[in-house]
Amino acid sequence: MKKCWERIYNGLLKENPVLVLMLGMCPALAVSTRAMNGIGMGLSTLAVLVLSNLVISLLRKAIPDQVRLPAYIVIVASLVTVTELLIEAYLPSLYESLGIYIPLIVVNCIILGRAEAYANKHTPLLSVMDGIGMGLGFTVALTLAGLIREVLGNGTAFGMRILPESIEPIGIFIQPPGAFLVFALIIAVMNAIGIKTRQRQLVEKDCDGKCATCAMACDNPEAKKGGEQA
Repeated sequence: MKKCWERIYNGLLKENPVLVLMLGMCPALAVSTRAMNGIGMGLSTLAVLVLSNLVISLLRKAIPDQVRLPAYIVIVASLVTVTELLIEAYLPSLYESLGIYIPLIVVNCIILGRAEAYANKHTPLLSVMDGIGMGLGFTVALTLAGLIREVLGNGTAFGMRILPESIEPIGIFIQPPGAFLVFALIIAVMNAIGIKTRQRQLVEKDCDGKCATCAMACDNPEAKKGGEQA
């Protein structure tokens, strides 16, 4: 159970796919103009992540290595198609807002990255919890960025006006450059308050990224091997 909660915590903070790993930046920058868009895209990705991790973990011993990635893409594409049809049927306004970025979940590097890095090597339960953690981290990052951009760029939050009309919105925040500014601000705040991300811990240990020749005792198998040889 501890490992399950650890996967959720890592996905939210230590290994947040957007704010730490810098994955899925294309939809993150494009759809985070409003908080509701962030929630919609985040939850859609979360559903696909959880189901794809589950299916891939269940089939990890049955899928040959030679066709591993094509098999992952077929599984993810099937789940994304179902998700897209459900959103179009029951949430048409959200479907119109997200547009092409819903089917593009198929090639979202978060989905394939977690399938290859985690679901392919762990049990279904841990893979599901990893999908939940990464999906929640993606959702929180998009929603937070969308809320900041919406407030500063439109003066609204979740479609409701919160700033007086006398205050002129800052239009750049609902433009593409605004997305970069907001995500940079969030990451800077995370660093300022000392959130111990995995990358930051390695930097503090003077990690140069060359695991194969590293003698440090971290949790990287190649690093451990290099340390034993040293």
